Formats: sequence, C-alpha cells, structure tokens
Amino acid sequence: MERMERVEHSGLTIDEMRSLQLRLNAKHPEWEKLRPEYGRSCLLWMMEEFGEVVRVLKRNDDEQVMDDPAVRSGFIEEMCDTLMFFVDTLICYDVSPEEFAAAYRAKAAGNLKRVWQSA
Repeated sequence: MERMERVEHSGLTIDEMRSLQLRLNAKHPEWEKLRPEYGRSCLLWMMEEFGEVVRVLKRNDDEQVMDDPAVRSGFIEEMCDTLMFFVDTLICYDVSPEEFAAAYRAKAAGNLKRVWQSA
C-alpha cells in the first residue's frame, strides 16, 4: 500500500486546545464542571480513551496504522480523545498553558542532558 501523503499544517497550541475544551464543556451543562474535584475523573476517562488507542494497535499492524486511511483515522481520533481528557485535567487543576509549556521545556531539557542506559 502506498504511504499517505503527509500535509503540514500549523501546530495546535495548548491555548487552542484549552479554549476548545472550555467551549465544549460550556455547551454541555449536564457534564461535570472542570474543577479540581473532577480532575481525577478526567484522568480515568483519559485512561479509558488510551485503552481504545491500544485496542486499535492490537487489532492492526504498524503498516495499517500508517497506510490504511480508515485505521489511521480511528487511531488519530482515539489519540485526540485521550489528549482532550489530558487537557481537561490541566484545566481542572488550573494549569495555565504558560505553566505547562515552561515545565515541559524544562523536563525536555533535562531529558536531553541525560545519558540513557539500556536495560
């Protein structure tokens, strides 16, 4: 199967993901509000969605994930669901995009300096 062409788009920012999740939550008053007491539930929902990513990977080989449009679409959709609950968790605990970005960059910088040992 021929590899699907990858099209570059501008990156999705933490600010945009946060804004979209807040809009979605506001649209559904029946949902739990994104407050600290709901943060643990968001993580559990995220893990359930991650399980759906795993299910796609268990049922399909790497080539299908890369080349089969239907499989790839399902894989990406489940990754998006996982990321949405991750962002909801950040919102619940009032982690700002700036705070998260700074911590992520610091963690990445530390990891880049580390010498990784094989087990």
